[in-house]
Amino acid sequence: MNRLNKFTIGLVINPISGMGGSVGLKGTDGKNILKKAIDLGAKPNALNRTKEFLRDLESIISKLKFLTCPGIMGESTLKELNFEYECINHPIFNEISDTTAEHTIVAAEIMKNVKELKLIIFIGGDGTARDILSAISLEKPCLGIPAGVKIFSSVFSLNPKTASSIVMQFLWDEIQLKESEVLDIDEKKYRKGKLVSKIYGHLLTPYNPDYSQPSKIGTPTSDLNNQERIAKRAIENLEEDVYYLLGPGTTMKAITDNLNQNKTILGIDLLLNKKVIAQDLNERQILKYIENKNAKIIVSIIGRQGFLFGRGNLQFTPYVLKKVGPKNIIILSTRFKLQNIPNQILRLDTRDPELDKKMKGLYKVIVDYDEMKICNVK
Repeated sequence: MNRLNKFTIGLVINPISGMGGSVGLKGTDGKNILKKAIDLGAKPNALNRTKEFLRDLESIISKLKFLTCPGIMGESTLKELNFEYECINHPIFNEISDTTAEHTIVAAEIMKNVKELKLIIFIGGDGTARDILSAISLEKPCLGIPAGVKIFSSVFSLNPKTASSIVMQFLWDEIQLKESEVLDIDEKKYRKGKLVSKIYGHLLTPYNPDYSQPSKIGTPTSDLNNQERIAKRAIENLEEDVYYLLGPGTTMKAITDNLNQNKTILGIDLLLNKKVIAQDLNERQILKYIENKNAKIIVSIIGRQGFLFGRGNLQFTPYVLKKVGPKNIIILSTRFKLQNIPNQILRLDTRDPELDKKMKGLYKVIVDYDEMKICNVK
């Protein structure tokens, strides 16, 4: 095939994206937080997410050429998987062992001005999306592959596999572009238990409703009574001497409020015999507490997105989920949340594709004191 007939795609990887998740840091924005994440044993996952995406494009490898950043921001992964690529040239990339937002912004600004470039793919979270937005705005189509901790924006695919499908459909003119929201939260307030978010702007993204992620929506105050009734049912179902890992969210907090216990709204807390015995746990701490114990997870659904795992609760790592087992997962959701999830299909993005497949199926969801729904988890 003639080189001129190849599709040129931009690729920008934020290699540190998501590293704070498993260790309970709610993000990796800033050098101090990144250092703390590494000290706590955090491992990068963005490169693995990129490989998942690229491997699903191998069937059209001869039709693709990538414009990317040197080293770990794109070049090394494309080279490993034998994709054709060209690196952008800028002094900031002479040494990129310590990547920053500026690297992403510079890369996006260069790619924006490459006429033949059809699409920019970026791997990261909401912070990375904001960096891309600041450089691109609506001037060039973009698509995010989720690799961060907080992924509330609608500029992302559901996962790397659906991203590859979106890319192929877009290149073959089978889907249209849409203005998608870039949503982010204040990480400093987030770590203090306050969820403050806003829309920063929009990016043009290839859109497929089955593969594209909607933006997160919060729980309205009208849901408080519903949460109270769900909490009462959950409390009545608690078993003695069972360790309950409570996920983030106001529905979880309604449980501990009813028990006169304190709950970190955005962390993973541990409940035993109706008392909170540990708060804001990371993966290591969770595994230590539940070793050789009868443990269960109580989790709520991310509003509109429908995710159970993989969005804002990365402390529930594949190791933790395998240890607890799918039969010991209790799902709670207000009616409002469930009604606003497309087709009431719930999602998994554990960062382990094989585990996602094993965990798929029908699950019970408690939606009121005396009401339960059966939902399909994909």
